[in-house]
Amino acid sequence: MKGLMIQGTASDVGKSLIVTALCRILSNEGVRVTPFKSQNMSNNSYVTREGKEIGRAQGIQAEAARTEPSVWMNPILLKPRSEQDAEIVYLGKAIDTLSGRGYRDHFYEKGLAVIKESLQHLADKYDVVVIEGAGSPVEINLKDRELVNMKVAELADIPVVLVADIDRGGVFASIVGTLELLDPNERERIVGVIINKFRGDLSLFEDGVQWIEEKTGVPVLGVLPFVENHMIDGEDSLSIRTQFAYPKKGTLDIAVIHLPFISNYSDLEPFLFEEDVTIRWVKHASEFGQPDAIIIPGTKSTIRDLQNLQDKQLDILIKKHVANGGFILGICGGYQILGEELIDKSGSDTNIPNFHAKGLSLIPATTTFYQDKETNPVNAQYHQATGLPAHQRLEGYEIHLGKTTFSNEAKPFLTLANGDDEGYFGNDGQIIGTYLHHLFHNDEWRNQWLNMIRKKKALPVQGVKSISVYKDKRFDILADEMKSHFRWDLMKKLIHQWGTK
Repeated sequence: MKGLMIQGTASDVGKSLIVTALCRILSNEGVRVTPFKSQNMSNNSYVTREGKEIGRAQGIQAEAARTEPSVWMNPILLKPRSEQDAEIVYLGKAIDTLSGRGYRDHFYEKGLAVIKESLQHLADKYDVVVIEGAGSPVEINLKDRELVNMKVAELADIPVVLVADIDRGGVFASIVGTLELLDPNERERIVGVIINKFRGDLSLFEDGVQWIEEKTGVPVLGVLPFVENHMIDGEDSLSIRTQFAYPKKGTLDIAVIHLPFISNYSDLEPFLFEEDVTIRWVKHASEFGQPDAIIIPGTKSTIRDLQNLQDKQLDILIKKHVANGGFILGICGGYQILGEELIDKSGSDTNIPNFHAKGLSLIPATTTFYQDKETNPVNAQYHQATGLPAHQRLEGYEIHLGKTTFSNEAKPFLTLANGDDEGYFGNDGQIIGTYLHHLFHNDEWRNQWLNMIRKKKALPVQGVKSISVYKDKRFDILADEMKSHFRWDLMKKLIHQWGTK
C-alpha cells in the first residue's frame, strides 16, 4: 500500500484540513486517492449513498478526492451520548453503546480486525491512501490499545508526517516532546513535520525551521499559513470555534442554541456564505439577545439537551421569541425538542426505559424513542399545503432515533420521494421542524427561508446564492494554497518510495 499518514501533536491542529488538501492535490494529478480514518469520535457525521454513517470529515475528504464516500474510509465512528458513554457505529451501523473502559476492554480485537479489512479494501481499489490520525500519538495511558495512530501506520506500513499548530503556542516543545515520547520503531516512521496555522510573514520562521531540522533530524515539509474561513466542513465540536470564529455583522441575526451534545452542526455552515447573515451560538440566557430567528440543531442526546436548555431557562426565552412572531426552526433532535412530549420507550436516548419529558410545546407532536436508528439519504419536495414551489427538490439525509407523531391536525413541511409526509410547517413558516439534515445546503430553500425573515424586517429580498458553485472550487483553492507551501516533490517521493531499497 502506498500512502501517507497525517498525525498531530494534539487535537484540532488541522489534520482533517491537511488530509482534505492532500486528497485534492493528488486527485488533480490523476492519482486514484482515498482518505481513511480508522476510528473517529464525532457527532458530526456523513451519510453515504447506502444510508450508512461515517465521520463527516471522511465524507468531505472523499469529495475532495473525487470518489464515492464509503464505510471502508471510516469503519469505526464513536458518537458521544454522555460524558462517559458513546454509541459505536461499526461499518456504518450503530451496534452498541459502551463506556470508555468497556470499549477498550471489549472492542479492541474487533476494531483491529475491521481496520485491517478496511485497509485491504482500499488498497485493492486505490493507488494512494491518505490516513488521518486522532489527537496525539503519545497519550501514554492509551497507547497500549490504541486504534487510530501508530498502530494504523504499522498495519498500513506507510510513513507518518507530524502536524503541529503554531497558533496555539509551544510549537517547538510539542514537536520535540512528541518525538521523544514515541517508541524507537515509531520514531523511525516519522518522515516529516508540518507547521500549521502560521500568521504573518512566513520568512520570519526560517530560523525556526532550521532549528527543528537540526534538533530532530526530521525535515520540515511545509509551513502552512492560517487559512481563515476556508469553508471546509469541520469534524467535531472543537471545529465550531474555528469555523465560526469570525462572525459577520449581518442585518439578519440568527441564534443557534449550542446544545452540549450538538450533532451535525455542518447543517449551519451555508450561512457563512450569506453576507447579510450573522450566526451566533447561544449557550446561556445572557447571550440570547433579540434574534430574528432561532435554530435548534441536532443532538446525540435529545432529552439531556432539552433538560439543559430548560435548566438554563432558555426555554422561556425561546417561547417568548415565538410568541412575539419570531422565526424558529428545529432540525432532528431540535425538531423533537419543539414538540409537546418525548417518551424514551426503549431507553435508547436516556438509558432509562419509559422515561417521559415535556418538550417546548411549540409543535403539537410527541416523539417516541425506539431502539432502531433511521439513517437514510432523502429526496423530497415541499408539501403542497405549504404553498411553497412544489417543483423544487430538496436533498439531505436522516440520522435519528425516534418517531414523531402529531396530536392534532398539522401541516407537513415536506413530501418524501416515497410519498410520506415529513416535518411540520406552522404559521406560514414561522415554526418549522424537520428530520432533514443538510436542509440549508439546498440553495433555493435557504434563500426562501431567509427571504421570509427579510420581508418581516422590511428588508429587500435577495436572489439565490449557489453554494454548490463554490463547493468544488473551495477544494481547489485550498489545494493550491497548501501545495504552494509544501515541499511537494519530497512529499510525493515519501509516498511512493517508502519501504523500497
